[in-house]
Amino acid sequence: MSRPRSPAVSAAVRQGAGVAVATGLYGISFGALAVVAGLSVAQTAVLSLLLFSGGSQFALIGVVAAGGTPLAAVTTSSLLGVRNTLYGAVVSPLLGLRGWRRWAAAHLTIDESTAVAVAQRDPRAVRAGFWATGLGVFVLWNACTLLGALAGDALGDPRAWGLDAAAGAAFLALVWPRLATRSGRLVAGLAVLVAAALVPVAPAGVPVLAAAAAAVVVGLLSPAPGTRTGGDR
Repeated sequence: MSRPRSPAVSAAVRQGAGVAVATGLYGISFGALAVVAGLSVAQTAVLSLLLFSGGSQFALIGVVAAGGTPLAAVTTSSLLGVRNTLYGAVVSPLLGLRGWRRWAAAHLTIDESTAVAVAQRDPRAVRAGFWATGLGVFVLWNACTLLGALAGDALGDPRAWGLDAAAGAAFLALVWPRLATRSGRLVAGLAVLVAAALVPVAPAGVPVLAAAAAAVVVGLLSPAPGTRTGGDR
């Protein structure tokens, strides 16, 4: 018999499901904007399935819509996508996966799945939160992308529907409890300072990448979930 699900695991799954819904709905705007930018419905769906990184996807169609070259679109998209590699350095030792599961987890290592995973304290909850969020976002994001692509430009500006705020609101709700700890405030403060300093002088994507790198470095130097420290309670 399998062990009953612990309260921590249940909470992590609920948290992941909530984040997945908020993030997945934003895929409608991506699908609509991608078609307006000149991609076909099939191209939009395949891009979302294979790239599966919201920031990188929006960056790519933004360059395409502005008349940029394919090389410029891929370069800009890749620059933002590098942050997912940094996230992998954090979640890989927490998940401890091997074989095909490791490859599957790599594809699902995004902002949301990483954030939910590292927010947990129990090792089982870390894994449950990661998979619930990653799989939930993947299914809903791609379904909503297809829906948005089929709708085309009928939706108009996605900001009029409030979809641009949904993912941000979900992320703020997720991050807020982490600011109760000294290490959480240090990571958030450092990331904000790095990003704010680079926004006026760096190309698009660099501030996000640099802030993510700074946060990952601090995270790697901090105790793993479940490790007790004297000054961080």
